[in-house]
Amino acid sequence: MEWMVWTLPTALFFIAIAAMLAGMTVWEVILPTVERRGFLPIATTRGDRFFISLLSAAYIHLIIIGFTPLSVWVALGISVLWMLILMRWG
Repeated sequence: MEWMVWTLPTALFFIAIAAMLAGMTVWEVILPTVERRGFLPIATTRGDRFFISLLSAAYIHLIIIGFTPLSVWVALGISVLWMLILMRWG
């Protein structure tokens, strides 16, 4: 793995994603999900909404970084807020 440049922020990012996936797995085992409809135009499960929120977070970060002078922390805040909204009402 010496060919990769693992900085602390990069490692923390992947650790956070792995922890969220592990948490979602435990949650699914303890309380199986039921497909439901929220404000999204399709019926989704908890895992679907989680995946959509991760993709959305990537696009939010790209838009903020690419088109505005705002900090990446603003993108993180918007992404977390969007994830909470999507997981609850999506």
